[in-house]
Amino acid sequence: MLLKPCFIYIIGASSLLMLIVGISLVLSNAFPNFLQTKVKTEVVLRNGTEAFKVWVDPPAPIYMQFYFFNLTNPAEVMIGERPAVMEIGPYTYREYRPMEEVVFQENGTRVASVNPKTYIFVRNMSRGPESDLIRTVNIPAMTVMERFKDNAVVANLISAYMRSSGIGLFTTHTVGELLWGYEDGLLKALKTFDPNLDDFFGLFYKSNASSDGEYMFFTGQQNYKDFARVDTWNGKSSLDWWTSEECNMINGTNGASFHPIISKNEVLYMFSSDLCRSLYAVYTNDVTVKNIPGYRFVPPSDVFANMTVNPANAGFCVPSGNCLGSGLLNVSICKQGAPIIMSSPHFYQADKKFVQDVFGMRPNKDKHQTAIDINPLTGIILQAAKRTQINVYVEKISRFSETGNVRTVVFPVVYLNESVLIDDASAKKLQSVNIQKNVVENIPFFVIALGIILGGIFMLLMCRQKVPESTEAERQPLISS
Repeated sequence: MLLKPCFIYIIGASSLLMLIVGISLVLSNAFPNFLQTKVKTEVVLRNGTEAFKVWVDPPAPIYMQFYFFNLTNPAEVMIGERPAVMEIGPYTYREYRPMEEVVFQENGTRVASVNPKTYIFVRNMSRGPESDLIRTVNIPAMTVMERFKDNAVVANLISAYMRSSGIGLFTTHTVGELLWGYEDGLLKALKTFDPNLDDFFGLFYKSNASSDGEYMFFTGQQNYKDFARVDTWNGKSSLDWWTSEECNMINGTNGASFHPIISKNEVLYMFSSDLCRSLYAVYTNDVTVKNIPGYRFVPPSDVFANMTVNPANAGFCVPSGNCLGSGLLNVSICKQGAPIIMSSPHFYQADKKFVQDVFGMRPNKDKHQTAIDINPLTGIILQAAKRTQINVYVEKISRFSETGNVRTVVFPVVYLNESVLIDDASAKKLQSVNIQKNVVENIPFFVIALGIILGGIFMLLMCRQKVPESTEAERQPLISS
C-alpha cells in the first residue's frame, strides 16, 4: 500500500527544520549561555543560596600540616659551616574557618565578616605528639639582635644578658610551643624596659581561634566575576607595607572561593594576609576529582621572581632596592620587624643558591607546589593545597658574639601544607550538576541527530514511493499479450 506523498514531504520538511534549528543552536551557544546565566544568578552571596551556605561554613574538611626542619649540626654552623636540617612531620591539625559577624551592606552588593580559624590537633594523622622537640633558630633572639645591631650601648647590654642567661642563636622547644607560643626569657627581660612588649612568642601565637581582621566582600549580585572578591581588609582598600602602588593592591578573593564560569585563559587573583600581599594563579591543565571535571590553577614562578625577572615585583623589595633572590619574599615589614622570609617549601622555584646553602633541601614539584583545582562552571574548589615555608634571615652580627662566625643564610624553620578535598556529599551534588550540564549542552546535537534520522527515513520512503510505478509499467505488456 502506497504512503500518501504529503506525509512523506512532512517528514522531509521536519528533517530539514530540525537540522537548521540544531545547527543554529550549536552556532549560537543558546543552551550553554542559558545554563551559564542560570549559574550566574544562583552563585551569589545571599541568604538562602547554596553558595552562601558553603561560603559561611565550608563543608569540606580542611587540614593544616606542619613540617619542621630540625637542625642537626648547631656547633658546626656557629663556626661557619653549612646548616644541615632534617624534615620532621607532618603535625596535622583540622582547621575550622566559618564566617562570623556576617552583615550585608549596600542593598546586598557587599557583605562584611570576620573569618576566625581554629586548629585542632589530629594525632593519628601526625608523625608524633605536640610534645616532640625541635631544634631551630632562636627567632626572638635573632629579631632583637637585628633590631639593636646599630646601637652599640644597647647591643652590648643585651649581649651580656644573653651570655649570662645562656641564650644562644639556636633553641629547642616543643612543636606546640613553637606554633602556639611560649614565654621567652629574652623578651621577658626586655619587657622590664618596655611594658608594652609581649614576652610570649610563637609562629602562630594568638592565631588559634582568632581572625586576621575584618573583610568586606562583594556578593556578586551586580557582576558574577565579583563573587567573594575582597573590597577592603581592616577598612583599607589597599596595603601600605610595600613601595609601589601595584604591590600594595588588594586583588581577588581570599582564596577560599572563586566566581563561576571560569575560562582557561583567566588569571585568578587572591589576597593572602599570611603573605601580606596579593598573588595570582594561571591555568596549567585539566583534572578530574571524584569524577568531576576541573581546571588546575598554579601560581607561576613570576609571582615570587626577583625584580630582574619580573620588574613588577620591585615594590616588594624592602627597604626600597633591597631585593632578595627569586622565590623569596621578605615579610619582616608586616611581622613586627622579625626577620621572616617566606618561600615555597624546600625553596621550590627559588634560586638554586638557597637550596644549596642548606643541606637537606629537596624541592619537589608534586610535594611543594601550590595548586588549586576548580570546577569551571560553578567556581567550586574541588581540591587545593596552599604550601608555604617560613624562614629566618640569619647573619653574623659583630656586636653579638652569640652569632659566632655563622654564615649569612636563609634558614628554613617550618613549611605548611593547608589542603582541602571536596566532601562526598558536595561531590554528589556537583556530579548531578555536571550531568545536567552535559544533557543541556548536548540538546542541539540531539536535535541534529533526530533531523538526520528523519532525513534518512524521508530518503527511504521516497525510494519506496518510486518502486511500484516502475513495476506497474513492466507488467503492462504482459497483460496486453
